[in-house]
Amino acid sequence: MINNQLYPWQQKTWLLLTADKQRMHHALLLKGQSGIGKLDFATNFAKSLLCNNPTVDHQACNICPSCGWFEQDNHPDFRQITPEQDTDKDEDTSVKGKGGKKSQISVAQIRSLSDFLSLSSHQKSGARIVLIHPAEALNNASANALLKMLEEPSAGVLFILVSHQPHKLLPTILSRCQKIDMPIPSQAESLSWMQITGIENAAERLRYAGGSPLLAASKDGEGAQMAILLKELLCGRQLNVFNAASTLIVMGMENAINALQKWTYDLMLSASINQVRYHAEYAVDLNKLSKLLMLDQYFLFQEKLVEAKKSATHPLNQELQLEALLLQYTQLFKVKNVS
Repeated sequence: MINNQLYPWQQKTWLLLTADKQRMHHALLLKGQSGIGKLDFATNFAKSLLCNNPTVDHQACNICPSCGWFEQDNHPDFRQITPEQDTDKDEDTSVKGKGGKKSQISVAQIRSLSDFLSLSSHQKSGARIVLIHPAEALNNASANALLKMLEEPSAGVLFILVSHQPHKLLPTILSRCQKIDMPIPSQAESLSWMQITGIENAAERLRYAGGSPLLAASKDGEGAQMAILLKELLCGRQLNVFNAASTLIVMGMENAINALQKWTYDLMLSASINQVRYHAEYAVDLNKLSKLLMLDQYFLFQEKLVEAKKSATHPLNQELQLEALLLQYTQLFKVKNVS
């Protein structure tokens, strides 16, 4: 089930994109930071294009048979490709992370579109839509397979790629897409939406999410887990590496690296100016821990975090990688108990 309402900050982009559907490019790239509603926008746009009776502002009617098929995830003229989809048993399982969740879009998934692209539309409009999210999860093989489809587009087919890391896409794919910069809501827009939605501690959560309201809203069920992790990190040199790694891996590699980056950023900020940005409730404890911080080790650790973030979606043993990072984290601090 998708969010059928546009977010307030997306209205202008929607009007611009829907102004002239007849001259639309065959491939769109919706790009922007995480947590601002790009995927919801793309899904609503696809639904509206397939709708039999769109509204005057070009949104889906949510009543016609086409909208019903879409809501039930079985529209014959729509395909969505994500890393979480199941694959054949003989496919390389090295691209899967803990719990079987994939981190890449495989070439088999892209090639599976061939039959879909060769078929005629099931509706008079003739439209067929392929939504790929996140596009940066394409590996080299799947990206090249997609490139061939973009080079020779089938009539009536629209590709919608959604990405918050477009720099990871092949330049040749980028050159064949119309790029849409998705708007970042202002702090006032974000806080207003979060408060209307009933999200508590909106300002604090928005700050931790880097200004991304949907990312802040998605953390509702992660509070207890994050609290466990932060208590572990406060142990400094006495951190239980295996316990902390087990907590981090559940968050997903990219979120885990983000959490470590924000925590260590606050460590440095506390050490230098006795302030924190992301963890106000831990300010006193962070200040105590920061007094044990060794700067040379800190900067080496930051380099490791940057490297790890670049490979967050690669087919690596992520739990071992996190354990290695956490072991290095313990080396940031002087051999002394935190008092």
